[in-house]
Amino acid sequence: MNKDIYALLAKRLDELPNGFPATESGVELRILQTIFSPHEAEMALKMRSDPETAEEIAERLGQPLVELRTVLDDMARKGQIGTLKMAGRQVYRLAPFVVGIYEFQRRERLTKKLAELYEEYLPFLSQKLGGHRPHVTRVIPVSKGIKADLQILQYEDVRQIIKKAKSFRVQDCICRREQGLLGNRCEHTLRNCLQYSMEEGAYDYFNLDGDVVTKEEALTIIDETEKEGLVHNTYNVEEAIGGFICNCCSCCCGLLRSMKEFKAPYILAKSRYVAVIDANSCVSCGTCRDERCPVDAVIEEDENYRVSPDRCIGCGVCVITCPSEAIELAARTESDQDTVSKNLIEWGQERLTVRGL
Repeated sequence: MNKDIYALLAKRLDELPNGFPATESGVELRILQTIFSPHEAEMALKMRSDPETAEEIAERLGQPLVELRTVLDDMARKGQIGTLKMAGRQVYRLAPFVVGIYEFQRRERLTKKLAELYEEYLPFLSQKLGGHRPHVTRVIPVSKGIKADLQILQYEDVRQIIKKAKSFRVQDCICRREQGLLGNRCEHTLRNCLQYSMEEGAYDYFNLDGDVVTKEEALTIIDETEKEGLVHNTYNVEEAIGGFICNCCSCCCGLLRSMKEFKAPYILAKSRYVAVIDANSCVSCGTCRDERCPVDAVIEEDENYRVSPDRCIGCGVCVITCPSEAIELAARTESDQDTVSKNLIEWGQERLTVRGL
């Protein structure tokens, strides 16, 4: 019966827009067995993907509110379901595995065993998650490098996103935490994964293992990540009531690794820009190629450097450390731009349609 519960939950997660593919080895079931007890898996199956209050869930399931809220809060703290503040109310939902349940496994919940299982599963998950349009996440460019005569849309300006939001928290990067458990920890800052919300006091009820920070502190974190050469990315939508701003390194980030190692074309949308090197200004120092570019898009030819537009994701991290200011972000042609969904509802509906669900 216990195995049946995990198989049912795996199937339910695979029916969400993101996907949760089955494997011959059953590694996805072993992951769920590590995260959920049978009773918790049974409760997760009763959750809807649309957010509901505890009162609404209690009424729907015919269960006492006080007891049910205790269960929901416990599962939310364990990262087994999603929770957020929406329109002033705390709501709960069945979260996708990625981006969702796995990223919620913080502190002692992320063990070496779980990290090893995730690494075993990542090639299969990448193909499902990044195998269908629209893209799961998108790059937010470093605005400093964008040509002055180009219009920067609000959703592609990380500082404008933060200035518009009302609540913020910072957590450890789950990817660097995982790689640290596997003995592959890089030197980049660990605690710079940002969450934001358009709700006041969004993290008062559930802070989990994050630190609530001010708008000014969030902007400082962005400044520091750009100096480190980390890539900003978020949901691939124009409008969101809240979300995340990951600041990713190519050595640990599951998104960048899925794109590079497992050839998952729809895992990460490029920004609307592409890096361009002015050959007359370039001093051929190699900093952009050797130290900054996360996707090996800078190519050396006869001691000169150029950017491969097919590889470039338009992050702009190469721009801000170029000593001769020879690099800038130029607009891609409209036909070369990745599509951005209006909101998460539109995004999810298109994913389900493309997947034939």
